[in-house]
Amino acid sequence: MQDDLAADGTAAAPIVDPAHARPHATAEEYRSAVAQARRAAAAYYAGEQTLLDDAEYDALYARIVVSEREHPQWRADDSPTAVVGTPGGDIEHSTPMLSIGNVFDTEGLHDWAAKLDKALGRPVTRYTVEPKIDGLAIAVRYVEGRLTLIATRGDGYTGEDVTSQARLIAGLPTRLSAPVTIEIRGEVYMTDADFAMGCDLRLAHGEPVFANPRSAAAGSLRAQRVYDVPLSFMAYAATGLPDEHAHSHSTAIAHLAALGVATTAESSAGLTVCADIDEVTTAVAALGARRGDLGFGIDGVVIKADLAADQAQAGYSTRAPRWGIAHKFPADTRTTTLLRIDVQVGRTGVITPVAVLEPVQVGGVVVTSATLHNFADLQRRDVRAGDTVYVRRAGDVIPEITGAVHDARPADAEPYTPPVTCPRCGGDIDRSNQRWRCARGRACGEKATLLYFTSRDAMDIEGLGEKILDALLAAGHITDAADLYALDVPTLAAMDRLGTVSATNLVNSIAATKARPLSRVLTGLGIRMTGRTLSRRIARHFGTMDAILAAALAEWEQVDGIGTERAAVISAELAEVAPLIAKLAAHGVNMTEPTGPAAATDDTATAGSALPLRRPDGTPMTVVVTGSVPGLTRNQGNEAVEELGGKSSGSVSARTDFVVVGDGAGSKATKAADLGLPILDADKFAQLLTAHRAGDHDTATAILATVTPTPPR
Repeated sequence: MQDDLAADGTAAAPIVDPAHARPHATAEEYRSAVAQARRAAAAYYAGEQTLLDDAEYDALYARIVVSEREHPQWRADDSPTAVVGTPGGDIEHSTPMLSIGNVFDTEGLHDWAAKLDKALGRPVTRYTVEPKIDGLAIAVRYVEGRLTLIATRGDGYTGEDVTSQARLIAGLPTRLSAPVTIEIRGEVYMTDADFAMGCDLRLAHGEPVFANPRSAAAGSLRAQRVYDVPLSFMAYAATGLPDEHAHSHSTAIAHLAALGVATTAESSAGLTVCADIDEVTTAVAALGARRGDLGFGIDGVVIKADLAADQAQAGYSTRAPRWGIAHKFPADTRTTTLLRIDVQVGRTGVITPVAVLEPVQVGGVVVTSATLHNFADLQRRDVRAGDTVYVRRAGDVIPEITGAVHDARPADAEPYTPPVTCPRCGGDIDRSNQRWRCARGRACGEKATLLYFTSRDAMDIEGLGEKILDALLAAGHITDAADLYALDVPTLAAMDRLGTVSATNLVNSIAATKARPLSRVLTGLGIRMTGRTLSRRIARHFGTMDAILAAALAEWEQVDGIGTERAAVISAELAEVAPLIAKLAAHGVNMTEPTGPAAATDDTATAGSALPLRRPDGTPMTVVVTGSVPGLTRNQGNEAVEELGGKSSGSVSARTDFVVVGDGAGSKATKAADLGLPILDADKFAQLLTAHRAGDHDTATAILATVTPTPPR
């Protein structure tokens, strides 16, 4: 393996593209790499514990490719460049189940398209773009509409009979909607939810958790167990279709869906038909941006020439079709070393184990820590310091440890011992729920809670810093946020280094925050599973604190971004802090949102002017602000989006209406350019806000008219 380092000394992402890989120095190194690749592939296709993560395998494969290119005399008969999958089985495939070539960036995708155009002697008629499911390829035969055989890919020519496991696979009916004889090909995979359920089932039966969803699906398809692990299927091809359904890939997939089979077109990822390679590039970027929201794992996107005539003319190489290619994404599961397990105590007293990791690039981001969920889960999974662990990061979610490579465990690795008392205050721990919590709850972290309440993004109390809070807590003058509003000048002036003038200024500063909007109060309370953006959304939806406290769970679920689980947590948290809320209100702290609930649904602002960031149907545009906006903090920029009637988002995706780009913009601006999203300069955004507040509709409309799409990069 290449042992490359990033500029900061952390482990760099493995070089997975043969165009950038270096060859092996000797034939012996090459043969060793081939043997390692074959062992890893055997474990991969068998669904056993992963020997190499995807990025490591792709990097190994890339070096084998470039070594064979420069030293063709070295090429081994069992090279992974010549052999697909693993040794076959007893079932001979009707046509070979070949692999598919890979590209790793837009340049590689355009190069492939140019070669395909050259092979055809003309441009490709059109393309399809669909998810590359991270699962196990199978062939499924139906005779007169009845399922008769399921076979694994095997070596591409013969596979293993796994028909007995058909009952486990959702999306693969035992009888089609028409009595046709057909062979369907696709992927057996495990959804994120089913992977979690499968791990729980394994643990309940005394077995180690799965390494990842892909190996879980492959192993479960072959295993005969006393319990059933749920699997899913998605079709991507078929043979034996009638001519009227076989003239293109897109029509073939549509026909399979009509027969009752789950297909890539019906999935949350969808199948996109594109007129040219530029549209393909946009579709690939859009699917990559949604990768973490699909509910199942994909490791790339598959691009195909749509028309059967184009496919037939392009033909095949020895191991892959020339008319199709996979655009691989950065691996979202990697292996690294768990250095130690730390314990964090949150503002609300929740105690969480956190993995400190040897830095590793996962999904294009350097990860140094990851969540271990809770102590019960940590002990069930038997993860220890020193272990080689699987780190998963799908999309923009928080990295998590999904398991450990127990065969690689150091001999001196000790089982983890959870804390017996709260690490912060030394008090008792409430273990009645999966997520442990200090028995003192919020009182355990009163300082952290108060710092958050007084911070710029919450109540923004000027002049009240950490040292003054420490002194107030030590003197017993305050125990919660409401006590701040009871402070007077004599009390503060008697404290060290304050005096009458400073005390008077601080009392006035605290009193001024009583007029802050409800959304700021909600933010300052630090309710679990909320944040600044969601607190604003809640405040604008309900309008008053009384309405919030009286809301039933069903009403909570009407707020954008709040589902059943989050609604229950937020409701319980609010009930817990209700006495504090009452105490704040008694001190005169505002408990209403100035714009009221109408701001979330009406097309007019409080002054009666139209909201610029509303669509004609009244729904809000999704806007991302990146970089600095003149005259506004980052949080105020997001608040401005909502004041203008839009929905502020922290991540760029194909569903983003436009991106506000200011000085210091980083990866979000780059991603917006890659997706070809509309861009608005931050100066113009500030002018838009000013015009809206002045009721100058014409100027606001003219500014929005300058928001134009940028060509994808």
